[in-house]
Amino acid sequence: MKRVIIGALGALALTATTAAAEYPEKEIQGIIQWGAGGSTDTVMRAVTPHAEEVLGGTVVMQNMTGAVGAIALNHVAGADADGYTLLMGAENPMLYKIMGLGDKDYNEFIPISLLARGTPILVANKDAPFDDYAGMMEHIRANPGEVRFGATGPGGLPSVITAMIDSVEGGLDVIAVPYDGDGPALTGLQGGAVDVMPAVLGVAIEGIRAGNMKPLAIFDVETHEKLPDVPPVTEFNEAYNTYLPWGPFFGVFVPNGTPDGVVAKLSEAYAAGVAHPDFVSLMEDRGFTLMGISGDAARDFLTKWQQSTAWLLQDAGHTKASPETFGIARPGE
Repeated sequence: MKRVIIGALGALALTATTAAAEYPEKEIQGIIQWGAGGSTDTVMRAVTPHAEEVLGGTVVMQNMTGAVGAIALNHVAGADADGYTLLMGAENPMLYKIMGLGDKDYNEFIPISLLARGTPILVANKDAPFDDYAGMMEHIRANPGEVRFGATGPGGLPSVITAMIDSVEGGLDVIAVPYDGDGPALTGLQGGAVDVMPAVLGVAIEGIRAGNMKPLAIFDVETHEKLPDVPPVTEFNEAYNTYLPWGPFFGVFVPNGTPDGVVAKLSEAYAAGVAHPDFVSLMEDRGFTLMGISGDAARDFLTKWQQSTAWLLQDAGHTKASPETFGIARPGE
C-alpha cells in the first residue's frame, strides 16, 4: 500500500511540475476590482502587456466593480488555484474585516507583485469657493452638511483620508456621494456632482494639469516633485504627522494553493513589467512610486499597512469591528 501511495504522490508531483512548466496553456483572466479609468485600472492595463511578453501568454482583463471591490475579490478567491484567474486590486481588501464588508482579505492570496504605491491628494471642482485646504475647512465649518465629498465606499482611499481629516479636525460635517471607483468619482467632480474628492495623485494629475480640477493639498509630509506648488497638508495642520506618510498600493494576486512554479512564472513576468521603461516612465510621470515586490517582502508590507490603517479607522470610530477581533495588532505592539 505504501508503494502505491508513494507512487501516486510522485505522479501528482510530476503532473504539477509539468503543468507549471507548460503554463500558460490558455488565456488568463485578470479581474480588476475597480471601474475603467480609475487608478487601479490604469496601472494594471499599463503593466500587464509588458508582463505578457515575458509570460508568453495573454491576460484578458475585466473590470468587476461593486461592494468596494469585494465582489471581484470573492470571485477570484472562489476560482481554481491554477494561475488562470488573477486578482488585480488596490489596498481596500485589507480593511474588509473591520469594515464589515467580508471575511476575506489578501491573506487569502499569494502576492504576485505589489507594483506601485500612490500619494493621496485632495482636489476640488474648479469652481469651488475655496482654493486650498484651509479655505475648504473654513467653508465646511461655515456651511455644515453642504459640501459634497466623492467616496468609493468604506475602506477605499477616500474613506481613509476622510477619516483622517475627521480625526485631525475633530469632526467633518460633509455629504458623502458614492461612486464605483475614483475614475467615475473624478468625472463627477469635474461635472459638478461633487465638490471635493480625496484621490491618488497618479489618477488626478492629468485633470489638474488640464485645469479641470484644482488641488487643495498633498496628503504627505512634504511637497511632491510633480506638483511642487501644492503644499503638503502638514503645512495646514501639523497633527497629520501622526498618520503620514500613507498611501494606496496596487497589486496582482492569486489564490492560496496556486502551484509554486506558476507563482514564480507570474512573479517573474510582472517584475519585468514593472521594470519596463514605458511603465517606469508612466508611473513616474503620474506621481506613483514603483515597488515591484513579492514574496515575504510583499507580505511584510501588507501586514504593516493593514495594522496602521485599521487602527486609524478604529480610532476615528469608522469601523464595524475592532482590529483586535481579527488579530490585527496596533502598530508598535
